[in-house]
Amino acid sequence: MAFLDSGVEPIRRQRGADPVRALDADIDIEPARHHFDAAFVREAIRELKPVYAKVERVIPSFEWAAHAPYIKAIRDLKREKNAVILAHNYMTPEIFHGVGDILGDSLQLAKEAAKTDADIIVQCGVHFMAETSKLMCPEKKILIPDPKAGCSLASSITAEDVRALRAAYPGVPVVTYVNTSAAVKAECDICCTSANAVKVVESLGAPRVLLIPDQYLARYVATQTKVEIISWKGACEVHERFTGAELRGYREAEPNVKIIAHPECPPDVIAEADYTGSTAGMIMWVTDHQPKRVVLVTECSMADNVAYAAPKTEFTRPCNLCPHMKRISLPKILDSLLYEKVEVTVDPAVAARARLAVERMVKLPL
Repeated sequence: MAFLDSGVEPIRRQRGADPVRALDADIDIEPARHHFDAAFVREAIRELKPVYAKVERVIPSFEWAAHAPYIKAIRDLKREKNAVILAHNYMTPEIFHGVGDILGDSLQLAKEAAKTDADIIVQCGVHFMAETSKLMCPEKKILIPDPKAGCSLASSITAEDVRALRAAYPGVPVVTYVNTSAAVKAECDICCTSANAVKVVESLGAPRVLLIPDQYLARYVATQTKVEIISWKGACEVHERFTGAELRGYREAEPNVKIIAHPECPPDVIAEADYTGSTAGMIMWVTDHQPKRVVLVTECSMADNVAYAAPKTEFTRPCNLCPHMKRISLPKILDSLLYEKVEVTVDPAVAARARLAVERMVKLPL
């Protein structure tokens, strides 16, 4: 096994702001609050009782009363416009359970969206996810409720950076994590997810592979294969903030706690984990094992969303929020559907090449 830093300096680096400061100061003010009369609110609360049963462990009733009319209005509008909502695992529970039609990680959302007969797809996630949905569903209208919902990892590398890497490592295949822009995917040979990265790398039959842009995912993959991995210096600002010392503190407080980590975390975090896997893998581990107490070392909202499927499990929440995911809210989703904004497009020439990188991964017998 081997792990190398690429040594190529990024042409442009746009690391995200500190999540706490971003939540305080950087997120746009909500759209104007919509008016719901008292009768509509009462009807919404009554109609959505089965939905509230899924989230009552994490959303108090007084807060649900504010969410319910938005959820009903969005659901009614979805039927009227033949729309579906893709809700990523990191969405807040009122979005995930309240209005999401297709739930999961970024690639799973895009793949399932391609199977629908909907005319409109609303991406409740970040911008690169909406682009990936457009790649998989080129004939559909893809909307994102807030186009500023970006990603520190995706913005850590550009198409120009990839071309510089190819010049520095001629002949070395380039694998890109799906958490990248369409422009970056278009410059790469094949995509991967956190769940299949090792298999994708090994499928190339090459002694050395560039695995971009997440340095921590690359380090993790390097421990699982004999292929020499050359990395980039990107990172997810949420997962990068966790530390091994923090997790040891949880174990000292509760020796029997189970710690489940995402491979985007630093090596000292993964070393402390009982299980390391993708968001889908983490969810499956918890629902299969139903531990008494667990720490999900990932974005904070995922624990809230998994709680319904693991009713016997208590979640200790190391609450690192993604400020980009938190730009998406019920009022913005309603506005997005009402006015069919903001539409996400990808240049056709870029889309064709980027789609090829995604399809190569999808077609692998993994």
